[in-house]
Amino acid sequence: MTSSLVDVLVIGGGQAGLAAGYYLRRAKADFVILDAQDTPGGAWQHAWPSLRLFSPAQYSSLPGRMMPPPPGGGYPSAAHTVAYLSEYERRYQLPIIRPARVRAVRRGIDRLTVETDVGTWQARTVISATGTWWRPYVPYYPGVRDFRGQQLHTADYRGPQFFHGRRVVIVGGANSAAQILAEVSTVAETTWVTLRPPRLLPDDIDGRALFELATRRYQAAQAGQNAPRVADLGDIVAVPPVRDARDRGVLKAEPMFARITPHGVAWRDGTELACDVIVWCTGFRPALGHLAPLRLRGSDGLIPTEGTRALGEPRLHLLGYGDWTGPASATLIGASRTARDMVAEITAQR
Repeated sequence: MTSSLVDVLVIGGGQAGLAAGYYLRRAKADFVILDAQDTPGGAWQHAWPSLRLFSPAQYSSLPGRMMPPPPGGGYPSAAHTVAYLSEYERRYQLPIIRPARVRAVRRGIDRLTVETDVGTWQARTVISATGTWWRPYVPYYPGVRDFRGQQLHTADYRGPQFFHGRRVVIVGGANSAAQILAEVSTVAETTWVTLRPPRLLPDDIDGRALFELATRRYQAAQAGQNAPRVADLGDIVAVPPVRDARDRGVLKAEPMFARITPHGVAWRDGTELACDVIVWCTGFRPALGHLAPLRLRGSDGLIPTEGTRALGEPRLHLLGYGDWTGPASATLIGASRTARDMVAEITAQR
């Protein structure tokens, strides 16, 4: 096994890792990006084919290179995004090693030690940009292990063709649930269940406005002030397939069930519904297992940070996990702006 020295090591070669790489390259930093995937594109290469971004291409770009509009216009697809990210890393000749799976990050005297399946690195600064896709979350409900049908998560969904003629319960009140419901409802009998009544954003609101609102809220929080939350406007972006489902009368949600039976789901009032498949569109958690040896997590499961820098380990930065590591930093444009500030802080300390 090899052992290498580097000033900055980035874990993850998806959108956040590439944004960091762009600014590190521009700062003439000594860095390397380790990516666990076999091919470029990050988590986007594992999404279902019809998935659409919530913003036009010009608002879904990484620094230095605008995403070209997709053929035919509209919102970019997952495949279009993968092609863009692949071209991006080639354009800037980012030093990416793949597949390289990081097993652990440990403290050293003046560097952090990064252990992988292809060698060990010693780095003055580590940027963790592993995202959330690799940790799908499914809440526990009584009877979940007794269900005789099939259970899938958003991360497992590949399109509606599997569901023809089946009875499907879709769980979750956010964008993924609405987009999957819109598709599956064209070929199957669907029931949508949510913890609270879902709310569609106005048709003229998309990722552009959501990012601006997230930024204003972050700035207000830094100043000790209050600002509107994205959730104050609604939960679901009305992309064209969701609008179509709305017009078909499909977007009618039932309250959350209380338990799962061998053949379906049941509510507290005794009502039962038979189904063949349960699709859990219940989100993801940050993929932080490689950082466990540092013992940094708080009671909420997250690592306390100031900006992107870990409070308990100043040599570690976290990028792209959501608002707790920068406004809308789990989006393409949000990760880019957060990466710019993060790299400026890292290079100022050299």
